[in-house]
Amino acid sequence: MTSILITGANKGLGFETARQLIAAGHIVYIGSRDAERGRRAAEQLGGRAVQLDVTDDVSVQAAVEAIEADGGLDVLVNNAGLAVEWLDTNVVIGAADLTSAVMRQTFETNVFGTVRVLHAFLPLLRRSTAPVVVNVSSSLASLTRVATPGTSAYNYPGVAYPASKAAVNMITVQYAKAFPDIRINAVEPGFTKTDLNGNTGRQTVEQGAEIIVRMAQVGPDGPTGGYFDAEGTLPW
Repeated sequence: MTSILITGANKGLGFETARQLIAAGHIVYIGSRDAERGRRAAEQLGGRAVQLDVTDDVSVQAAVEAIEADGGLDVLVNNAGLAVEWLDTNVVIGAADLTSAVMRQTFETNVFGTVRVLHAFLPLLRRSTAPVVVNVSSSLASLTRVATPGTSAYNYPGVAYPASKAAVNMITVQYAKAFPDIRINAVEPGFTKTDLNGNTGRQTVEQGAEIIVRMAQVGPDGPTGGYFDAEGTLPW
């Protein structure tokens, strides 16, 4: 069985991704910043809980040691993320009101957290016979779409979240080049109803998780260094 870690898996897309992968027969670690919420989610799904705060070195290293002691890791799904610019009023913080604090908080989880987890788990992944990394990105990370009038991405006014996911895309490409033995891809799950967006998304978590689940199960001959949604390859 393949051993899979999903960060931010106690709810939303991470939870649904875990559910589908467990149903497919994989061992799934439910990474959660809150240990109790993670335990409850793992109990509900039949997964294995691991406390993991992507913004904390000590927490991440403890997760590495726990999973290593339990047998190792084949697949890492970097799902944990936040969107500080999405206010409770459904108003997005745009360029005029963007502060360095909003940018820093967004990047701490979405970018630095992704690198922190990747760096920490690379030794375990490289011991696997078929290692895979899936970085959850967004269509808002596509410079092509954001710069093209008439697209939904073009009309989006926020800066911090798209910039953070564009950075995740670059991380994906550079890591894929550096580690050709690992299948490393970025995915866009689509505008999905989750707590992240106040459940304003247009599709279900079942629909959104499909591309994450698909790319988590690619074989050694599968794509790497790519950017995909459910329909295929996305423009950078």
